[in-house]
Amino acid sequence: MLEPSDMIIYVNNLAKSSVFYQDLLGLHPQEHSPSFALFKLRNGLGLGLKEKHTVHPAAEGLNGYELAFTMPNPTEVDTLFLKWQAKGIHFAQTPTEVSFGYTFLALDPDNNRLRVLSR
Repeated sequence: MLEPSDMIIYVNNLAKSSVFYQDLLGLHPQEHSPSFALFKLRNGLGLGLKEKHTVHPAAEGLNGYELAFTMPNPTEVDTLFLKWQAKGIHFAQTPTEVSFGYTFLALDPDNNRLRVLSR
């Protein structure tokens, strides 16, 4: 079975996005250059940030994404929402019950979606 090892997010401002994800994940990047930063998550996935204007060949189409974080229960969802709210993170959706569970939707500096949910 083929499984991805890394996810690369194209960003407009690497410095701003790197600080945002460092604070969000509680990790320092394992690799860092003027146009790229890589965070290694505990589950083994690499989360990379790449300056959009340095991507060759240039990426076409929509470059947005939604990164999902599954929490064990709705109380944990609410706790993380309040923590992120205190940090000044912007939200597209406050905690609510939807067809697939209890969730909220935050936005990174490039307005990509960070979904937190409990099923």
